[in-house]
Amino acid sequence: MAKRKILVTRRWPKPVEDRLSETYDATLNSDDVPMSSEAIAAAFSDYDAICPTVSDKLPAGVFPAETPRTRILGNFGVGFSHIDTDAAGAAGIVVTNTPDVLSECTADLAITLMLMAARRASEGEREVRAGDWAGWRPTHMIGTKVSGATFGVLGFGRIGRTAAKRAHHGFGMKVIYYDAFPVKPEFSAETRAEARDSIEAVLREADVVSLHMPGGRENYHLINAERLAMMKPTAILVNTARGEVVDANALADALGRGTIAGAGLDVYEGEPTIPPALLRTNAVLLPHLGSATKATREAMGMMVADNLDAFFAGREPPNRVA
Repeated sequence: MAKRKILVTRRWPKPVEDRLSETYDATLNSDDVPMSSEAIAAAFSDYDAICPTVSDKLPAGVFPAETPRTRILGNFGVGFSHIDTDAAGAAGIVVTNTPDVLSECTADLAITLMLMAARRASEGEREVRAGDWAGWRPTHMIGTKVSGATFGVLGFGRIGRTAAKRAHHGFGMKVIYYDAFPVKPEFSAETRAEARDSIEAVLREADVVSLHMPGGRENYHLINAERLAMMKPTAILVNTARGEVVDANALADALGRGTIAGAGLDVYEGEPTIPPALLRTNAVLLPHLGSATKATREAMGMMVADNLDAFFAGREPPNRVA
């Protein structure tokens, strides 16, 4: 029996590519050059499965009008707002993702960004590298103490709860949160987290606001100029969720005016392009490193393979999202 043909749109960890190549007739992207929308659209007629990542854009226009050969999208990542799942469903294509395995590392990075922004670590490192450090002095590069402060979580899912644990148990922070969906009591009990009835309530009270909601239309520019103005002037915004959740130009303006004290960002709308105004601020800017550890990226790829294996064996994929 001929092997199923699959397309892997970016370079993946070698152990994952080896497994996929053994099981499937796999086309790999060894040069790691992003595929064009036209190339992805053409692939629907040539492959039984396409394995995209967050860097691939699959809007409705990419999906074919006729029934395609492709039957499943094995997405490498927990977020799937880059895929028009309604269009995929209309074409009869299943969509899967890779939850759970990246929760700890992404939460670690949220805490890293909080600390870097609070203690002005990015600014300090740039000063040292530029040869501009004049030595220790009592008023130099004063930052913010996070121990005992209030950690506000918007989106109390797996990653948000994991970040809350680190903030509470590691730094004695009070945790407050808002989630659009009911949260099990045991989840909030782990950190003595207190629910708030609105996004605005969290923004007004928190010293650090950490974003952990999905992207997509419903959360597009959720954090805008109006909501930034609700935050404390000493507050810090952290985003490891999706870039489109934050209006970057409004954030740059808020940082420039001192509306808030700082920000730590790992994701951006329109990646890898970043608005120039944001580059000129005191925000900590990282290149989408949330899940970037060897163990995590390999686990994500293996989960994609598990989803494909189940689907082609006639079983329900364990991580189907559409």
